[in-house]
Amino acid sequence: MIKLLALLQAAIVFGTVILYGSMGEILTEKSGNLNLGVPGVMYLGGIAGLAGAFHYESTVADPVGSVALIIALACALGASILGGLIYCFLTVTLRANQNVTGLTITIFGTGLANLFGGAMNKMAGGVGQISVATTSEAFRATIPPFRSLPLLSGLGFMVYMAILVAIVLSWFLTKTRRGLNLRAVGESPATADAAGINVTKYKYKATCIGCAISGLGGLYYVMDYIKGTWANDGGIGSLGWLAVALVIFARWKPLQAIWGSYLFGVLFWLYYYLPQLFNVQLSRSSQELWKMLPYVVTIVVLIAVSMKHKRENQPPESLGLAYFREER
Repeated sequence: MIKLLALLQAAIVFGTVILYGSMGEILTEKSGNLNLGVPGVMYLGGIAGLAGAFHYESTVADPVGSVALIIALACALGASILGGLIYCFLTVTLRANQNVTGLTITIFGTGLANLFGGAMNKMAGGVGQISVATTSEAFRATIPPFRSLPLLSGLGFMVYMAILVAIVLSWFLTKTRRGLNLRAVGESPATADAAGINVTKYKYKATCIGCAISGLGGLYYVMDYIKGTWANDGGIGSLGWLAVALVIFARWKPLQAIWGSYLFGVLFWLYYYLPQLFNVQLSRSSQELWKMLPYVVTIVVLIAVSMKHKRENQPPESLGLAYFREER
C-alpha cells in the first residue's frame, strides 16, 4: 500500500509539470498558433524563477518564504510571457513559419537557461551546489486541510492550482463569449475577422497567456520536482515535449488533460515501482521500453481519434497556418 501511494504521489508531481505545459499549449493552439516552443518556454520560466529566488536569498540575511515565492512567480511569468511575445511577433506580425519559430524558441530557451544555470552554479560554489531552500520549501508546503491525507500530504499548492487553472480554462473556452471568439479565430480567422473580431489581438493574448501557464510548469519542476536546484540533464525539455503530446492525448480539452497528465505520470514511473509492487526484476533494456509507454499510448489515442473523424476531437482548422488578411 505504501509503495502504491508513493507511485501515485510521484505520478501527480510528474503529471503537474506536464499539465501546466499542456494547458498553455491548448490555449495557444485554440487561437490557431502551433507553438512547438513549449519546452523552451518552460525552461525560461524555470530559470527565471530560480534566478529571482537565488538573488533574493543571496542578498537577504533572513529570507521570507512568502516573499521568495512571489518573486519566483513574478520572474517566471515575466520571462515566459516574453517568450510568447517573441513567438507572436515572428509568427503573427511577421508571419514566419510557426514550426520553425517554435523549434527556435525551444533551442533558444534551453540554451539560455543552461547558460544562466551554469553561471549560478559557479556562483554557488560548483556544479549542483545552487540551492534556494527557502523558496523551494514555500512551494512544497502542504495546504493545512490536506496534511492528514496520505496521498495529498506531500503535495504543494501548485498541484491544486494546476487543476483550478484547467477548470477555469475549460469554462472560459466553452462558456464565455471571448472563449468562443478565440475558438472562432482558431477555426477560421478570415470568418472571425469578417465578424469584427480582432484576430491579431486574440492570437497575441492567447499565446502570451498560454506561455505564462506553460512557464509555471518549468517553475514547478525547478522548485518542487527537483527541490530548488538546477540540473543540466534536459529534464524540462523532455517533459515539455511530453506536454505537447498530452495536448493530442487530451484532444485539446483542458479537463481531459488533468487525468491524462496523471496517467502519463503513472506510466512514466511504473518501471521504477514495478519491481517493488509485483516483485518483478527489469533489465536495463526493459526499463527503457517501459519508459516509452506514455508516447505509445499517445500514438494509439491519436490513431483512434483520427479513425473516428469526430470534429470536436480534431485540432483547430487553421492550426499552424499564418493568417493573411489580404487573402480574405
